[in-house]
Amino acid sequence: MKLYRAHVLVCGGAGCISSGCKAVLDRFTEEIKAHNLEDEVHVVETGCIGTCDLGPVIVVYPEGVFYKEVTPDDVKEIVEEHLIKGRFVTRLLYERPVSGGQIPYYDEIDFFRKQKRIALRNVGMINPEAIEEYIARDGYFALGKVLTKYTPEQVIQEIKDSGLRGRGGAGFPTGLKWEFTKNAPGEVKYVVCNADEGDPGAFMDRSVLEGDPHSVIEAMAIAGYAIGANQGYVYVRAEYPLAVQRLANAIEKARAFGMLGKNILGTDFSFDLEIRVGAGAFVCGEETALLASIEGKRGEPRPKPPFPASEGLWGKPTLINNVETFANIPAIINYGAEWFRQIGTKNSPGTKVFALAGKVNNTGLVEVPMGVTLREIIFELGGGIPNNKRFKAAQTGGPSGGCLTEKHLDQPIDYESLVAAGSMMGSGGLIVMDEDNCMVDVARFFLEFTQDESCGKCTPCRIGTKRMLEILTRITQGKGEEKDLELLEELAKTIKITALCGLGQSAPNPVLSTIQNFRDEYLAHIRDKKCPAKVCRALLHYSVNSEVCRGCGICARECPEKAISGERKKPYFINQDVCIKCGVCAEKCPFDAISLS
Repeated sequence: MKLYRAHVLVCGGAGCISSGCKAVLDRFTEEIKAHNLEDEVHVVETGCIGTCDLGPVIVVYPEGVFYKEVTPDDVKEIVEEHLIKGRFVTRLLYERPVSGGQIPYYDEIDFFRKQKRIALRNVGMINPEAIEEYIARDGYFALGKVLTKYTPEQVIQEIKDSGLRGRGGAGFPTGLKWEFTKNAPGEVKYVVCNADEGDPGAFMDRSVLEGDPHSVIEAMAIAGYAIGANQGYVYVRAEYPLAVQRLANAIEKARAFGMLGKNILGTDFSFDLEIRVGAGAFVCGEETALLASIEGKRGEPRPKPPFPASEGLWGKPTLINNVETFANIPAIINYGAEWFRQIGTKNSPGTKVFALAGKVNNTGLVEVPMGVTLREIIFELGGGIPNNKRFKAAQTGGPSGGCLTEKHLDQPIDYESLVAAGSMMGSGGLIVMDEDNCMVDVARFFLEFTQDESCGKCTPCRIGTKRMLEILTRITQGKGEEKDLELLEELAKTIKITALCGLGQSAPNPVLSTIQNFRDEYLAHIRDKKCPAKVCRALLHYSVNSEVCRGCGICARECPEKAISGERKKPYFINQDVCIKCGVCAEKCPFDAISLS
């Protein structure tokens, strides 16, 4: 095996690919060859490093120097200065050193310092298409360990003792789910990985499959051994082509290395995997709808019980976990249940991966111990709110979750705390909002998403969410009445207890939490016909400040509806009956004479 004096890790996650990392990677290969450094420097395309808004990003080892927003034109300078002369290119550093200060390396940067990476332990560190690099970081050691030293019952007990809870929704104990499936009668059983990640702003599972697919493959094989299954399926949404490609490559390599297929590692255990690509239906994230889709049927949920653990895929006992849950399994087997339990909180051990998005300086993927506060995630890892705006709320759990407010900033984040606050963990989406976000419009957005994605099978979800959306739309248009709030709450509570599946039951959560925490904002829309955040277009009012207007006429020329009139060198006037609230006049006015209220 060749030894290199330096490794250049180029982020190859979907975010960095969209910002041009492939061109940066190609330029590195060219420059390394041009300077005859092929035997000294190894260039690696990795998965997502985490800082999604700074791409393309690279990390140079052994120092761990982190460069951001690298362009192909920067590569020659990095090669000649850093790799040849040993001098860092300070203008590209993530954090520049203060005068005479130490350069902050990868794990010393604010974004990474408080992270504890278990599910993401290899993401951004290895080439996801090289099984050798996974094996070099103890990959498939856990599988070998359980096949040679553990009984299936001992594997399940280890997972139970770890306290690992499902990372895709309500947090059901993983070991218990494994035990239920093992004990279910039947000779044929299945293992299924739910990678149908459809929440707006969520990309945790996608990043694991893109950056460390072997961790999921290994975990599914371990699960197969534990419950007595010989076949597994990974259900991935079609919108994740890179994840599908890298997962398919990893499955092929795992078979070639004897980690999948017949008689794995020379034992009498056989297990194999297939990929099923979903068509993008949000409801297929619900486990029974997902199973129906794998079977080739329409993706619709069914009543439970029976639960998939006893009657799942093709009527056989089936274990279903999501990507992040599986990604924790090899580490738990390698280091032990007690090690895992020392991380996080008593009732929520371990870590959680969050997709940090919205109004925050550092967006991206973070993995933190359970029990950290919202303040730590947003203001330390996330770097705070841009432009010194005021924090307003954070939506956790996607369309199924709720809003956390300023009063929740110092509350530990774990399963029970989030539910008590009117939200939920969900898969891990975390969208930050500032003073410029309208919470009524936020509730309308999430409800519009879930209503559009409703499979339509049950009346409460199909019709109930439609009625709720109509009411919210009226309120954002200034046509709401105070009695609408009572009606919204009544509909929401009815849907929660009568909808067929978990997605329908949780659809009203954003509405309930915003009414609870921002009732005054709803009342402003209803009573005053005003949107305090100046977001709801129908409630905006553009007017010309006569004291500032120079009478240049630019606003009148640019107005698409010809709603502005006046004489040159005199203040102009906006006809409110014609104005469509598009904001073009305010955008084009060179004197800031257009007021918005």
